[in-house]
Amino acid sequence: MRLRGGVAAAVVMVFAVAGCKAETTTTGSGGPEETGGASGAALSAAKSLTVKGRAPKTGYDRDRFGTAWADTDSNDCDTRDDILKRDLEDVKFTRGRCKVSYGVLESDPYSGKEVTYRRGRSQVDIDHVVALSDAWQKGAKYWDAGKRIALANDPLNLIAVDASTNRSKGDGDTATWLPPNKRYRCTYVAAQVAVKKKYELWVTAAEKSAMEKVLSGCPGQKLPTGGNPTAAPPRFRAD
Repeated sequence: MRLRGGVAAAVVMVFAVAGCKAETTTTGSGGPEETGGASGAALSAAKSLTVKGRAPKTGYDRDRFGTAWADTDSNDCDTRDDILKRDLEDVKFTRGRCKVSYGVLESDPYSGKEVTYRRGRSQVDIDHVVALSDAWQKGAKYWDAGKRIALANDPLNLIAVDASTNRSKGDGDTATWLPPNKRYRCTYVAAQVAVKKKYELWVTAAEKSAMEKVLSGCPGQKLPTGGNPTAAPPRFRAD
């Protein structure tokens, strides 16, 4: 399986982790991989995350993370198409091997259903597992542009998912939103932990508690690794 990475209702979901199982991740080139991680590493990493209060959202703008889907890995394809190629099956292209025109998300990680991608009328989103607004409030507002651009385009933090399910997430963290597909929650939370650890983002006390609660239900869950460097090439700029 690929790693894709009312308040009251969301909190209930945090604790409803029955059936959550550790999963092994295999992905395309540049994607997150669990093969090198130690069993149980996700829970250990969650426990090690720094806890602070959420900083104000003041000053947040998507442009602070650079142009959307910048080709930071310099493979002549934008980041969105890279992730579509990685996560979809039966992929078809327009003009060469870069622009994805069609593909099938055979089992959307967030909903569990099959979703078809067609360019221009897509039912597939590329989700930031750690939302950029959430990152902004937990450390990213103090970074230089290169690090913010790297986070926004890092395959470790990106996953193709059902658009309608993803829209319910907003900029939620583990304490406020989990995928409706309970079997994917351990993998999802492990991905958030991996991104926050890699980029040295902090978590709130409620978020850390929720992460540990989920991962305690799958104590063997590995920690995803991989992705791009934490600094984008200097030719990229952000407002």
